This record gives sequence, C-alpha cells and structure tokens, in this order.
Amino acid sequence: MYLFVECWKARPEWLALSIEDRGNYMAELGKGIGELLKSGVEIVSWSMNDPDTSYRAAFEYFAIWKFPTKEQATGFENIVQQSGWYNYFEQVNLKGEVSGPDFCIGHMIEL
Repeated sequence: MYLFVECWKARPEWLALSIEDRGNYMAELGKGIGELLKSGVEIVSWSMNDPDTSYRAAFEYFAIWKFPTKEQATGFENIVQQSGWYNYFEQVNLKGEVSGPDFCIGHMIEL
C-alpha cells in the first residue's frame, strides 16, 4: 500500500481564469478522480492547511491518497502532470510505502 500526499497553492494562472473556467476544469478533474476510486484508490482527505499550524508549510491545501500499488501511485503522478494541474498550482508531493515509526527511526539512526 502506498500513500501519496500533495500540498498546493494557486498560481496566478489559476486566479486569472474565470469562475466558470475553474468550475469546468474541476468538473473534468472530478471525472478522472471517479475513475481512480473505481480502481481501488482511496482519498484519505482533501483539506485546507490551518493557518495556526506550527511550522506551517506555505501551501493552502493538501490531499492524502492511498494507492494499492506503487505503480498506481506513479500512474497518478503522470495523470496529474498530463492534466495541466501544475500550470495552475504550485505543488510539492510526498510518496511512500505505508510503514511505521520503527522503520523510519531505524533509517534515521543509520544515516
């Protein structure tokens, strides 16, 4: 199982679109999301980044996805790229296999 975390904020190109154009773009995006969900992908959350978060990342939104396989997560990366998303949003991503503290702590100790 793989997790994929996206953090993003609007670029000026997004803000320059009309509300109608933004809605149309998101409607198309919604169709693609529906197809992902049918393939076993789960949305854990789409959320806004609370302004009072300690050491807050400079992004307004974040999403957490769960993918059955790494290949599906990598395919998702390609879909996002092809959708033109990065033309409208500045974004950073995190992707990794589901694990626990012991795995990461062990890795950090061995650096």
